[in-house]
Amino acid sequence: MAKELKELTSRSENYSQWYNDLVIKADLAESSAVRGCMVIKPYGYAIWEKIQAELDRMFKETGHVNAYFPLFIPKSFLSKEAEHVDGFAKECAVVTHHRLMASPDGKGLVVDPEAKLEEELIVRPTSETIIWNTYKNWIQSYRDLPILINQWANVVRWEMRTRLFLRTTEFLWQEGHTAHATEAEALEETKKMLEVYADFAERFMAVPVIKGVKSANERFAGALETFCIEALMQDGKALQAGTSHFLGQNFAKAFDVTFVDKTNKMDYVWASSWGVSTRLMGALIMTHSDDNGLVLPPNLAPFQVVIVPIYKTEEQLAAISEKVAEITSKLKIQGISVKYDNNDNKKPGWKFAEYELKGVPVRLAMGARDLENGTVEVARRDTLTKETVSLENIDLYINELLKTIQANIYQKAFDYRASVTRDVNSYEEFKVEIEKGGFLMCHWDGTPETEELIKEETKATIRCIPLDGDTTPGVCMVTGKPSAQRVIFARAY
Repeated sequence: MAKELKELTSRSENYSQWYNDLVIKADLAESSAVRGCMVIKPYGYAIWEKIQAELDRMFKETGHVNAYFPLFIPKSFLSKEAEHVDGFAKECAVVTHHRLMASPDGKGLVVDPEAKLEEELIVRPTSETIIWNTYKNWIQSYRDLPILINQWANVVRWEMRTRLFLRTTEFLWQEGHTAHATEAEALEETKKMLEVYADFAERFMAVPVIKGVKSANERFAGALETFCIEALMQDGKALQAGTSHFLGQNFAKAFDVTFVDKTNKMDYVWASSWGVSTRLMGALIMTHSDDNGLVLPPNLAPFQVVIVPIYKTEEQLAAISEKVAEITSKLKIQGISVKYDNNDNKKPGWKFAEYELKGVPVRLAMGARDLENGTVEVARRDTLTKETVSLENIDLYINELLKTIQANIYQKAFDYRASVTRDVNSYEEFKVEIEKGGFLMCHWDGTPETEELIKEETKATIRCIPLDGDTTPGVCMVTGKPSAQRVIFARAY
């Protein structure tokens, strides 16, 4: 394990390689036999399960229920909303046949030409079309509204350049799709879910985010407005961590979803959709981890505490195990997840290195002397510091320590973001500053032409128009035209 840790590329040497090394060495995921797709390994999936569980709880607390819709979408459905199909056409995987047959030369299998589908099916890139075709059958009156549904699913978007968790051809996500009687209700839902995402990112992931609205160029295909949370990674690049879309009546009109309102008039239904994906795993890794491996916030760690016994004889191990059982019981009463690693195939030093690499928030080590003294060694992953503490009230001590670690990890990320967020007033200054990374707060004239020019010349995009940003008017750094407020530019994943 020491050798493996040594082989972990440092962030300063090659950030991209550091990330790839860490995902694989920490046993989170690996590339699969299918190009662009990944295998999420048990430790990585355990983190995703924690993300799922907390988000699912938050969704249900806000009145949403889970359902499931088909993986396959008739091609004609995608064609019904013009802007939507344009946005996804180049990323679609298409099913054209439904059967294989033995090759005439006896070598393997070929597609049966007689099994061509009457209409091609698209492997789900997102579910607005199939869901709104279904909602048409569910909605007749305002009494049928609102519909507040979430789906946990996989989606496929044919990517040319892939990276584990950040951008893969197939990925896991949740997608909420809601239907409302009024524009105000749909817009309120869109903003409410943005707040849920921001709350989750900051309280559970310990990732500070900026809430904002996407520019027209960056808006979701088929939406009237896209709200987002933007995070900043340690290399100074931005990552879109979640989006919530106000769809207006676009999909209702495309699929003719109408209802009788309270005044007995027919109207089209109003909609929202919102989602986060396994890309959050990438955000978690790149926001907090270091050259020693993962740094996981306690609120999402598969296990928050690992206990490693240090012993020479079986009698010592038995005595330590008995004391560990008491400690574990107390910790579990506090709601703390614990792993006791008494595996005799690995030495304590190997285990220490492994759990450091895997980002376990707290490590306890107990030997024969600790047993005599009523103490235990406590190691923090976030600061890489150790101290020996009394076993008296150890459960309360660890409980408070985990809260401290969670807060410290968040503050560290917040302070880093603050240190690389700066106002830029001229385009010449912008071209210099964008090379340094971070969030650049700039005035922009609001035109897609200027936005596209900046993207083409600097590879920077408008991450969002902040909802809580500086609304002091100014002039565009490129054109000198009036600007309503500063927006956030950055290079991004």
